[in-house]
Amino acid sequence: MAVIDFTQLPGGSAIDLRKDADRIIKAALQKVMPDEAVEQALRGKAFGGGVYLVAAGKAAWQMAATAARILGDRLQAGVCVTKYGHVKGAIPKVRCYEAGHPVPDENSFRGTRAALELVSGLGREDTVVFLLSGGGSALFEKPLTDGGELADITAQLLACGADIREMNIIRKRLSAVKGGRFAQICAPAKVYSIVLSDILGDPLDMIASGPAYPDSSTCGQALAIAEKYRLRLSARAMELLKVETPKKLDNVETVVTGSVRNLCLGAAQACEALGYHPLILTDQLCCEAREAGSFLASVAKTHQDSRQSLAFLAGGETIVHLSGTGRGGRNQELALAAAEGISGLRDTAVFSIGSDGTDGPTDAAGGYCDGETKARLLSRGINIYQVLQDNNAYMALEEAGGLIKTGPTGTNVNDVAVVLIKRDDDGQSGSEGTVFNKT
Repeated sequence: MAVIDFTQLPGGSAIDLRKDADRIIKAALQKVMPDEAVEQALRGKAFGGGVYLVAAGKAAWQMAATAARILGDRLQAGVCVTKYGHVKGAIPKVRCYEAGHPVPDENSFRGTRAALELVSGLGREDTVVFLLSGGGSALFEKPLTDGGELADITAQLLACGADIREMNIIRKRLSAVKGGRFAQICAPAKVYSIVLSDILGDPLDMIASGPAYPDSSTCGQALAIAEKYRLRLSARAMELLKVETPKKLDNVETVVTGSVRNLCLGAAQACEALGYHPLILTDQLCCEAREAGSFLASVAKTHQDSRQSLAFLAGGETIVHLSGTGRGGRNQELALAAAEGISGLRDTAVFSIGSDGTDGPTDAAGGYCDGETKARLLSRGINIYQVLQDNNAYMALEEAGGLIKTGPTGTNVNDVAVVLIKRDDDGQSGSEGTVFNKT
């Protein structure tokens, strides 16, 4: 699944580490593909009346394709709204739309209108199978304010470093479908919601801003967030922040099918199969990407005297404060920040990926660095500190051969970052002898 360019890397242990990273990435992503989870959620499920399908999010196509296959003749019609480049083919009876992420665009609105037309006027015996994954906040949207302002508010929240919960508390109140409002539109039809979680702790009212789940946030919280980040809001948007969202829904049944914990477990199992001793540090990582990279580099330095191969894993979702005009994403910034701390360390690497295969507004899933990355960049006149200040990690990692490109994966359950320390049984570096099968 992962496509990694080895041509810019030196030989010996560095390329062995990179190959290990590739194998770990593939195994971790396979662990969290939504196909089996959707099948389990639908297997043997009885639905009365007509069955209609709505899928929204980065993993929407993969989930919809599986659901359509299982539902077969029971499916009347469906709509799928996903990110550009994520539709992999036609799905019987399902209209597929590609739209903007992380900022909604006209295609987000067009796909959502099609979904609302599909579910409007359904009867009490009908069922809407609602497949939801991360990214749905941008992809599944009918704004209550001007679409241009909604895009601008989203961009403001991204730039100021607001976390996903804060962003969703604001976006729920500016939308006709978020915060439980989509389920209200489906009524009196029943909604069977299958959710692939991309938020730490799996809060159902926050994943994709909870279109089919009662909202636990309050207007007071929304107004406090607007003040905290000094958001530029029109009078109309300010009034919308004061309107409460649904706190009770009687027509919804929800099943959570996956989370970042599974991603970490898949990566840990792959590490163990390659001869590393894995330790999951956390599946709740939620800090600045650069801070996370620095921390993981510190972990790597602490364990340099180990006589056995080690792997330390951290799952979650970091944030980036935009201070420059470069290209990159949180996983790329994490890896590049780690490069500074692990510079010169033998047979040590840090890599981080987004499970959906995209990291920020780039074609990379994340970044990889090892003990030679900093020196490789300096030889090209590239200073890591300056690059991070300009949020230009993509350029630097591309120069160092450190971009990880998987393409759209079909899933979305946050990110995983991994520290690899490779050792032979005698405590010498991997470059002095190969212990693990690399075939």
